[in-house]
Amino acid sequence: MKHSMISLPVKALALLFIPMLSSCESKEEDKFIGIQLWSVREAMQADPHGTLEALGEMGYAFIEAAGYGDGQFYGMDPLDFRQLVEKHGMVFLSSHTGRDLPGADGWEEAMDWWEECIDAHAAAGVKYIVQPWMGAAGYDSLEGLKAFCDYFNAIGAMCNEAGIRFGYHNHAGEFRSLEGVIIYDYMLEHTDPGKVMFQMDLYWAYDGGADPVDYFRRFPGRFELWHVKDEAEVGASGLMDFERIYREAGLAGLKYSIVEVEQYNYEPLESVRVSLDYMLQADYVR
Repeated sequence: MKHSMISLPVKALALLFIPMLSSCESKEEDKFIGIQLWSVREAMQADPHGTLEALGEMGYAFIEAAGYGDGQFYGMDPLDFRQLVEKHGMVFLSSHTGRDLPGADGWEEAMDWWEECIDAHAAAGVKYIVQPWMGAAGYDSLEGLKAFCDYFNAIGAMCNEAGIRFGYHNHAGEFRSLEGVIIYDYMLEHTDPGKVMFQMDLYWAYDGGADPVDYFRRFPGRFELWHVKDEAEVGASGLMDFERIYREAGLAGLKYSIVEVEQYNYEPLESVRVSLDYMLQADYVR
């Protein structure tokens, strides 16, 4: 999704009530909050060193990458990128990447790609690999969706061998019906909890007409990572009842909260700063 500036009066008023903290005060908060680097992807392309420095100074504790390719992260060797992240006081915890479902004659090639991918992530010390999309076959038929579930189970088994957890990140489309079943429900029912965890994107669930709390109650323990996202900056819209959702964090199996911003009232770096400040001041956020 392209960066966009939104400036509706209601949002502007809501932002006035978001408490602002200094970077020093943020560092003192005993909260381990991460940032999905897709939120600042243009800044990461232009100046990864300066961008990571800014995020560390804001008080982010860890990053989730969105820039893996050909064995590198943002054009850097895995260990070099990890050291850069750690230099700025953060942990390289999680990474978004993936590969489409292979055809019958492409399985071996796909598994070779995943082996290289997993090795690179292991070298960087990453604990989670998350595929943030599913190809068209997964939305077109239950046969295609089942093939994706089997594929994800196989990838999850490979990740387990390297001490990494594999997961899937939703958008809104997973909450529509396919041949009489909800796609997301089918995925949860046909993936092995020991091999595949789910990263619940709270805003996309809302946008798709789903209630995250309902999923936590029906599939407890499956949602180890959350993307804490709003229409723009976290807490700005008034649409998301984050407090109600966080009351069920234990039931969900939440281990790490990750801020993601995809639409902006400010420049992206300021937007992620405002979002972190909201999270640090919210009593219900662990």
